[in-house]
Amino acid sequence: MTTIRAAIVFSFLTSVTARADDQLPQIPRIDSVVMANTQPHQNDSAVIWFDDFDLPQRQEQYPEKGGKLSEKVRFGTAGSSLEMAYRRGRRGIGGRQIFFGDSPTYRRQTLRSNESFDDIYWRVYVKHPADWKGGGPDKLSRATSLVPPGWRQAMIAHVWSSGEALTLDPARGVKNGSVVTTGYNDFPNLKWLGNKPTSQFKLHGDDGLGWWVCVEARAKLNTPGKKDGVNQLWIDGRLEAERRNLDWRGTFTERGINAVFLEAYWNEGSPVDQARWIDNFIVSTKPIGPVICSSNPTILKTSYRGPGHQRSWQAEIVERDSMGAAVGNPVWRSFMQADSNQVTVNDENGEFLDRLSQSWSLAGDASYLIRVRQRSSNGQWSPWSNWHQPFQTKTASGESTQ
Repeated sequence: MTTIRAAIVFSFLTSVTARADDQLPQIPRIDSVVMANTQPHQNDSAVIWFDDFDLPQRQEQYPEKGGKLSEKVRFGTAGSSLEMAYRRGRRGIGGRQIFFGDSPTYRRQTLRSNESFDDIYWRVYVKHPADWKGGGPDKLSRATSLVPPGWRQAMIAHVWSSGEALTLDPARGVKNGSVVTTGYNDFPNLKWLGNKPTSQFKLHGDDGLGWWVCVEARAKLNTPGKKDGVNQLWIDGRLEAERRNLDWRGTFTERGINAVFLEAYWNEGSPVDQARWIDNFIVSTKPIGPVICSSNPTILKTSYRGPGHQRSWQAEIVERDSMGAAVGNPVWRSFMQADSNQVTVNDENGEFLDRLSQSWSLAGDASYLIRVRQRSSNGQWSPWSNWHQPFQTKTASGESTQ
């Protein structure tokens, strides 16, 4: 009898808790931030390619491309993004391909064609709608080494989906010092170097839906004859996956990494009509990191989701360390916001705290994270979000050491 009563009480408490949770607003996110007008990447000699998808004429510089630009969904408050569209049952439309260094293809449009690259980073911001369905489209991006004749590949650094997560799936197309692939995606002749562990961050799940997420990858070729290659993946500014001690190319040295592709391909097809978006695409020879903002940036919250309607919301900013983690106490806290889903970080809209308590702006050339919560019309607050949406402030000269 005691066991039965306990089960009834447990069931009742569980039901009450579930009903209480239903009254809470969903935990919001910071959708994006407004970037500084000039990004250091635009004039950085390490940068091979930079595209914010705001200039249609810039799209003509891609030798191969698909998908349209969208002004309805964009990072920040202005400009455009690249839309990757998925019709139900289809594999996706959208993508961009750039070629650089010693690429044997599209030589007239090859960037920095007199160079060879053994170590590159590439970054995009990715946004899925809040009601995204089906987990991850299998492909997101890849870096590769193309070798003549044709599109033979000496190595590929895949950034692919694994359920709702992302994973790295590096592959080698070289054996005994020679390229053994006979064409593009010659999977039978590739040596797969390992695709686990996957990211803890679920880009295509609750962690990443509804807001712009920074995704950066690195591919560093091995020293010829050694197993010291590197493949790394950062999501929202944190290292989420890496492969070390890789033998990308054996002793092959005729070509370096010479192409990066952004991809939409979904092997099984989308379960519904939907789209995702890409923005702020950069390829560089050094770490890229998040976007650069002014020291009084404007931050944008995701739209309200939950019971009733939004009564107010509040954001906090904290410093970020080199590993992507929050450090110390918040240095700025907004006053209650109600009329808009965006707020500028200043002393009119909030208060500077801790070591910035006497300031009127964030520190220059510093890295920050944001968290946010929202209150419904029934007076209930959501929990605070995790610290996310990293950004870097520019120096007085407009440069950054990021």
